Amino acid sequence: MRRTVRARRSRRTTRAAWAIVAAGALALTAAGCGGSGADKDKDSADGGGAKDRAPTVQLPKLDGQTLQVAAVWTGAEQKNFTAVLDEFEKRTGAEVSFVPTGDSISTFLGTKIEGGEPPDVAMLPQVGALKQFAEKGWLKPAGSEVTAQLTKNFSQGWQDLGAHDGKQYGVYFKAANKSLVWYNTAAYENAGVGEPKTWEEFLDTARTISASGVPPVSVGGADGWTLTDWFENIYLSQAGPEKYDQLAKHEIKWTDPSVKEALETLGELFGDKTLIAGGPNGALQTEFPKSVTQTFAGGDTPEAAMVFEGDFVSINIASDTKAEIGSDAKVFPFPAVGDQAPVVSAGDVAVALEDGKGAQALLTFLASTDAAEIWAEKGGYISPNKELDLAAYPNDVQRDIAKALIEAGDDFRFDMSDQAPASFGGTKGEGEWKALQDFLKSPKDVAGAQRKLEADAAKAFRN
Repeated sequence: MRRTVRARRSRRTTRAAWAIVAAGALALTAAGCGGSGADKDKDSADGGGAKDRAPTVQLPKLDGQTLQVAAVWTGAEQKNFTAVLDEFEKRTGAEVSFVPTGDSISTFLGTKIEGGEPPDVAMLPQVGALKQFAEKGWLKPAGSEVTAQLTKNFSQGWQDLGAHDGKQYGVYFKAANKSLVWYNTAAYENAGVGEPKTWEEFLDTARTISASGVPPVSVGGADGWTLTDWFENIYLSQAGPEKYDQLAKHEIKWTDPSVKEALETLGELFGDKTLIAGGPNGALQTEFPKSVTQTFAGGDTPEAAMVFEGDFVSINIASDTKAEIGSDAKVFPFPAVGDQAPVVSAGDVAVALEDGKGAQALLTFLASTDAAEIWAEKGGYISPNKELDLAAYPNDVQRDIAKALIEAGDDFRFDMSDQAPASFGGTKGEGEWKALQDFLKSPKDVAGAQRKLEADAAKAFRN
């Protein structure tokens, strides 16, 4: 059975903690991915910034060994992760190559595994894929050195997300807050609007921006995973966490009235062509990176005023536009549809697909504070490693963000589509991705979308 990490503290505690994450997300890359040297110097003077530290984990010598690591990351994320792999090479003598998988990572890896040439380690963005791979016998259990680092550095909830049927397989190296809306401050100021707190205020804000002559919302509909995030945030806020847990495990059907209500709510946005940059057809031809750049690359005359997605949007802003985060680009929490604003988290889990010291050594390294520190100091990254020194983050705001994640403990809701079997929740052109793309095209056909979602989910959860 696929598991959702359930609340173990009060939901109010988690929302308060993650509110800090949402409020502070605008500074995720202020120093690491676009801030000035002066910012870094100031942080160092204030006691922040990474410092030279002795290694906290011992790694074996792997001279002459070659390892292959597969992940969906491209651009700045790939570059930052490569810096982590470079340190592993330096300390072990191994040679590590990075293989980009594309969005359909389960399909890519399945082909490699069945062909007898799997990578040694893969970074899976879907916990559902981890469960499926474990059930098929494709994953190698974590060794004692890996589990020792996990026990030391991670809460039980993050450990459990990397386990299946009592065996530990994965290391959650990177986490994400997927409940944020990023906006072009010039577009907001020109329209005379502020940051909305509720769904109705969000729609009113979008209509006002549209009347000012700027398309309000950029939607990366060519990448179906962005549409699942829209649905999940609305559903969590509107239906509540208990229903969310049930739907995530397919304990209730996608034909449930709660799904109908959430789709109707989402249809209020998708069904109004004046609110989406390029209309539904344009959105379906817009990939996620473009959805960000068209919001921030146009200066005072952008192609869109705002884009919804996680903290990782900051990487695209800093790498692909001239917008300054904190002045040209700001962020607010996803608006409340029900009584509470939603907070959906996600993460990337490292798993071993091959036996041998090399793969286990890399998992051990990724479970350590040493590896997390390397990416943390570059920005655009949140680590669930509770022992990571907050001084590794580049500024006070990002340190507060990381602290909030750690203090939330095991009280969070994980991305719903990432919990599902990959054929439903994580494959391009199939399952939930495709059904919601069809819904974006025809948002009035709520019943049809529900039937398609249920048929695909039922098939995936049976297999």
